[in-house]
Amino acid sequence: MSPIESLLLGIVQGLTEFFPVSSSAHLKIAKFLMHLDIKEDQVLFDLSCHSGTLIALLFFLRKKIAGLFQKREDFLFLAMALLPLVPAYFLLKSLRELASSFSLLGFFLMGTGALLFASDRMRFKSSPGNGWKGRSHDVLWIGASQGFALIPGISRSASTISCAQSLGWSAAEAVQFSFLLAIPTILGGNILELVHLLMLSKDPPPLSFSSCLIGFLSSLGVGALMVKPAIRRLSKGNLRPFGWYCLILGGVTILYFVQ
Repeated sequence: MSPIESLLLGIVQGLTEFFPVSSSAHLKIAKFLMHLDIKEDQVLFDLSCHSGTLIALLFFLRKKIAGLFQKREDFLFLAMALLPLVPAYFLLKSLRELASSFSLLGFFLMGTGALLFASDRMRFKSSPGNGWKGRSHDVLWIGASQGFALIPGISRSASTISCAQSLGWSAAEAVQFSFLLAIPTILGGNILELVHLLMLSKDPPPLSFSSCLIGFLSSLGVGALMVKPAIRRLSKGNLRPFGWYCLILGGVTILYFVQ
């Protein structure tokens, strides 16, 4: 991977991470168009890019994160939302590997688009759950919706925001909870993938430090610029433009990759 390719992929990650369009799918498509083989060493590169946007998100939400430790109930709700993801990560491993085929990527992108359109139509509740019982019920459903995002092409933020809105949450509440939830989710996922690659693999993949550093810095820089306008835009509640984008990109991907 050349420095220019590393830079461009980091920019792709920074531009797409905070919108409900699946940054992982965009990285995969970009690497394919650059004629880069998807190997384990590039998984390490992807982790570097995701780490860059994660740090950008941590910095932007630093005050809200600090507030979580002062509000025990909010902290517990966030922890509860992570519970469904743990079994989903291991139980859906075979499905994830099957769904990683390029021939299916476009279909899952279109699935993300359909999900975003459905979030405008489906309202199972008129307001979020009240009290401990009602709120805990909501966050467990939101956490479970993240399981779908383990499949490449299904956006994590699209899943969680759509689920929250269907449960009666306002767009601003849904977006804030989704991005706070992204922090432990992405961090935990990165750690698990790193452990798998470096400790469970018989031959640890070679690490190109310069490529990973360039990808990390470019995703961090672009992500830092994008996180505020992205959250402000999503908080307005109209997800249909992103739905159209995913439907069109998914359709093009199907036509291009499925021969």
